[in-house]
Amino acid sequence: MSEHYDQLETRSADEREQALAAALPAQIAHAKTNAPFFADWLKDVDPTAVSSRAALARLPVLRKSNLGAVQKKNPPMGGLLAVPLSQALHIFMSPGPIFEVDTADKDYFRGARAMHAAGFRAGDIVHNTFSYHMTPAGIMMETAARALGCIVVPAGVGQTELQLDAIEAIRPAGYVGTPSFLKILLEKGAELGKDVSSVKKAFVGAEALPPSLRQMFQDRGVRTQQSYGTADLGTIAYESRALEGMIVDEGVIVEIVRPGTGDPVPEGEVGEVVVTTFSKAYPLVRFGTGDLSAVLSGTSPCGRTNMRIKGWMGRADQRTKVKGMFVDPEQIAQIARRHPELGRLRLVIDWIDQQDVMTLKAELAGGSADLAKTVEGTVQNMCKVRGKVELVAPGSLPNDGKVIDDVRKYT
Repeated sequence: MSEHYDQLETRSADEREQALAAALPAQIAHAKTNAPFFADWLKDVDPTAVSSRAALARLPVLRKSNLGAVQKKNPPMGGLLAVPLSQALHIFMSPGPIFEVDTADKDYFRGARAMHAAGFRAGDIVHNTFSYHMTPAGIMMETAARALGCIVVPAGVGQTELQLDAIEAIRPAGYVGTPSFLKILLEKGAELGKDVSSVKKAFVGAEALPPSLRQMFQDRGVRTQQSYGTADLGTIAYESRALEGMIVDEGVIVEIVRPGTGDPVPEGEVGEVVVTTFSKAYPLVRFGTGDLSAVLSGTSPCGRTNMRIKGWMGRADQRTKVKGMFVDPEQIAQIARRHPELGRLRLVIDWIDQQDVMTLKAELAGGSADLAKTVEGTVQNMCKVRGKVELVAPGSLPNDGKVIDDVRKYT
């Protein structure tokens, strides 16, 4: 059983840079020729001159925070597609809303390499608990597993006891989903006496994996590794057995830039993750994810030679991820418009009992429990994540412009 997915993972740095230098001009030309947005966005760029990371760094950054506005001008994809929409298999709608597509290309989201690093192999049965509804996460993981030759149980989200019945009956070797739901399954399985011992490996994402939670899984016999990606870009980076940072996927170029600019920061300095993908269908060039990370020096002890990053280190803006779903200031503004009787709002995200906890603090004089319950329903409707509502005295929240306060600390 090979530790590495292919020879691309172990090539020399010079070989990798030469390959990227050759591929970049063609990808820029492809984007300009076939995607109307990039024809305008990069109208003054000569593709043949973009043959190095330094040249790439001079191009403008398209930030995810602006993607919704771009797509609204020319729905649904904003002129960003470089193939006819008829070639798409699905149109997904992520929170925002932001739209994404996939095509019939094998492993379109490039997850197989990361899943292989996590120990998944042909013939494994994989219990996939990411959502198949509207957003692409479920299909992202399914296509990766199928590219490896795995058999997929499309479990989706929720219905914990039914999922435990499926695991006990089908005996999957691996779990795919959020770490918080894996914790729920393992604990509920133990409580109900369900046999989930077949699950020996887990491939998780969409939320943080603190060391204490990873150790809990390890103590229960489940080797757990994580990846980092987005619905727009697919896999960006992933862990290997070495568990020393995340290794950048071979299908993208990653830059770490100073937030609010396109300027690369020195190695080791925290900045925004900017990604260029070589997808022919959705050729995003210098796409600013809004996520923070930093480059780790050296190469991984596992033998993979590509750049390593520290993984997700927070957001460059106030947009954040809660239980695998993005929540952004615009959604808080929608709640305020729905409930004009409320004053200043502040969404506080914390990490309690190994899970994300979301509390909307709302200023209001003389509020009631019934009103708080009504606002909780609005929060779930707008953010697609359940949260508590705490009514507080007028003037008690900080007047600092912050509407989302991520106070999570992982131990």
